[in-house]
Amino acid sequence: MKRTPLLGALALTALLALYVTVVASRGLALIRTGEVVGVVLGAAVLLLPALAVWILVREWRLAVEVQRMADELAADGALPVDDLPRSASGRIDRAAARAAFEAPRAEAEANLDDWAAWYRLAFAYDAAGDRRRAREALRRSAGLHRAT
Repeated sequence: MKRTPLLGALALTALLALYVTVVASRGLALIRTGEVVGVVLGAAVLLLPALAVWILVREWRLAVEVQRMADELAADGALPVDDLPRSASGRIDRAAARAAFEAPRAEAEANLDDWAAWYRLAFAYDAAGDRRRAREALRRSAGLHRAT
């Protein structure tokens, strides 16, 4: 298994932790001034690291759950296969992706509580180039998987 994406994610997480630490220390310093403006600005500045930590935890939690789902599907031999035609540059043929999208969409619509169907739909959305809906479907799949 290739570890490069994991190492990249860990490096970015470390950089974000450094950012959060520096910004939080500046916010706390402003609050410690005791002046109204400093306290208000410090509280506002502390919102940034709080938001960053929330997003970071949310994304890592999704990543771990997606890996669990992938491992489970792989063990069952049901992991989606990326066999769509590609251009010379490696981009997925959008027309083929849209055509292949219909089966996972119909499966997810017919099985609203099946996390595996939503997992496959997420990757069909991704292949079709709709990253926003792919992420929504992946989050739904992860929620259903955690509930089982």
